[in-house]
Amino acid sequence: MAKGRQAQYLVAAAVSLAAMVTGFSVAWSTPVIPKFHNNETGINITDEEISWVAALTAPGFMAGSLVTRFISDGFGRRAVILSSAVPMVVGTIIILSTSTAWYLYATRFLWGVGTGMIATVSAMYLAEVSDTEIRGRVTSSYRYMRSFGSFLILLIGPFVSYNIINSFFLILPICYFIACCFISESPYYLLKEGKVTAARASLIRFSGHKDGKLIDSRLLAMGIDVKKETHRSGSLKELCTGKRYRKALIICIGLKITQIMSGSIAIQQYLGRIVQESETDINVSTVLIIYGGLKFFVGIFSSAIVDKIGRRPLLIYSFSSASIFLIIVGAYFLIQPNSSPYYSYIPFIGIIFTSMISTLGYDTVVFLILAEIFPLNVKSVAMTFQNILGGFLNFFSVKGYQQIKDLAGLTGVFWFYASITIIGAVFSFIMVPETKGKSLREIQVELQGALYDELDE
Repeated sequence: MAKGRQAQYLVAAAVSLAAMVTGFSVAWSTPVIPKFHNNETGINITDEEISWVAALTAPGFMAGSLVTRFISDGFGRRAVILSSAVPMVVGTIIILSTSTAWYLYATRFLWGVGTGMIATVSAMYLAEVSDTEIRGRVTSSYRYMRSFGSFLILLIGPFVSYNIINSFFLILPICYFIACCFISESPYYLLKEGKVTAARASLIRFSGHKDGKLIDSRLLAMGIDVKKETHRSGSLKELCTGKRYRKALIICIGLKITQIMSGSIAIQQYLGRIVQESETDINVSTVLIIYGGLKFFVGIFSSAIVDKIGRRPLLIYSFSSASIFLIIVGAYFLIQPNSSPYYSYIPFIGIIFTSMISTLGYDTVVFLILAEIFPLNVKSVAMTFQNILGGFLNFFSVKGYQQIKDLAGLTGVFWFYASITIIGAVFSFIMVPETKGKSLREIQVELQGALYDELDE
């Protein structure tokens, strides 16, 4: 078992290199936007064009998720991870050889495509290849390595040139492509395709067992579950109309809305400007380093506790706690006290704590739960659906930040996010089941009830 676990951790490490690139992509605009304003890039660009550069990753993310739906079912999870390096590299070549806003749009869209492909398939793949006891830890490794990618670019971004920042997008995709060439395909996918011999070999590699009877027993059990879950259609219509998926779909939509509209990504994109408007004397580069570093280290801690505390408690408590700090930050901008310089630290502290809480809780747990709650026949289309939904929400969250601020100021922005986190806590309490320590089959039995054993006529 130890050897098998070691193989699972090595696979997670290879996939996590791809996750680090997505973190780079998400946080790229945070140190780069100040460089645009300071004329450090050699690109003439307006504030309106900057807002499009920041937001266009989301449409690319949706396109990448849609492409993944077909590659994942037709060629496998591994093929998606490998092919995601292509749009990353092509986009980087474009941005390194251009100085116009329109080409920046193309690059950000292509980076979004690669990010969408990785995000859609990584959780699905890691959940399928890991043991039940460590599934949460292995799957959540994607999230903290994504946080590490963000931390890395926030750490070095303020101090290096624009072209050096972009060059990382050329090096890192090549690294994770090479690493992921050595990973095996998911045994669940191979069984779904009828490749029993290949599935058996994959299971041996991931489990570390040499006992033929034990392997055959596990393979038989997996085969029964795969057959049960895939004898039905895997179409979007099946996902949206099938009664057996209804609860999982409601959970997916509710968690995705509350996770993204709680403002984590928008706050990160505009963090430097928010710090400036708080009139604090803290240097923006210092804020970015502290923000990225704490987000990463808390992410590591999250991966260690998600299989101990449980998914549901982490969701409820993290949504509730984040709402408190968001309310406090909003109240600061409503009053904006200037009697003491120490008050100006309130937004910085509030945002830092909100980021730590969201990384420890809902930002990590939502990603994990959505990889666990759908059966195999609709898993690809469900992951694609939730990522397209996430892309839409992310686009409106980032683009809508300025509109909400113009209407209601920063108080309105942070109180809007606080209201969403409160809704997230209530929704998690009412709707989300605990999946800790349960096999993928046990999760389906709980969500579908009697419908799980009910066969189509």
